[in-house]
Amino acid sequence: MSCLAPFIQKKLKWGFCIARVKSINASGHKFGMAPLGVGWIIWRTVADLPKELIFNVDYLGGQMPTFALNFSRPAGQIIAQYYNFLRLGRDGFTTIQSECASTAQYLGEQLREIDTLAILYDGHGGIPAVCYSLKDEAEAGFSLYDLSDRLRMHGWQIASYPLPSDRQNMTVQRILIRHGVSRDMIFLLLRDFRKELEYLKNNPVLNNHDKVSFHH
Repeated sequence: MSCLAPFIQKKLKWGFCIARVKSINASGHKFGMAPLGVGWIIWRTVADLPKELIFNVDYLGGQMPTFALNFSRPAGQIIAQYYNFLRLGRDGFTTIQSECASTAQYLGEQLREIDTLAILYDGHGGIPAVCYSLKDEAEAGFSLYDLSDRLRMHGWQIASYPLPSDRQNMTVQRILIRHGVSRDMIFLLLRDFRKELEYLKNNPVLNNHDKVSFHH
């Protein structure tokens, strides 16, 4: 959220202005349009950085403290992220992420009209994404794992997964809207989504609690 709030949630109070916030981290590859592997974290003060994360390495005849996962890493992802910020500027990045948010909200509104689904997050007020579950899996006669399997035949990879402890009996799907996911693509997704929901309603799945294997 920290990589989007300054651009599309300008009224949201966040960051070091909140006393309890000790660190801010962001994954640039999620919404920063940078390659996988880039991310960063900032601590309020040196004292807030846990000592357990720091280790010393012998380098050029001396001890050098570091808290990176690897002492030496390629910088290509960082350069790509920096280039995007310079090329787009604040206004350009805001425009792109605002469009993503609008697309996510449209998708959430369309999914809300499907009576089989319970919408948990519709894209309003946070990251450009939607999240939903089935209202009643037993009544539906299929699971979200079955829906994932059917959608994959159209080329859509939408993972289904259970929530953490104490809510592990609920299975959800989440769709993130990143730069490049156009409104036309959402039209196609909704077309296939509704088609496969109708198929599953008319063809209930036996043993629909069995999880469908999913590989990224």
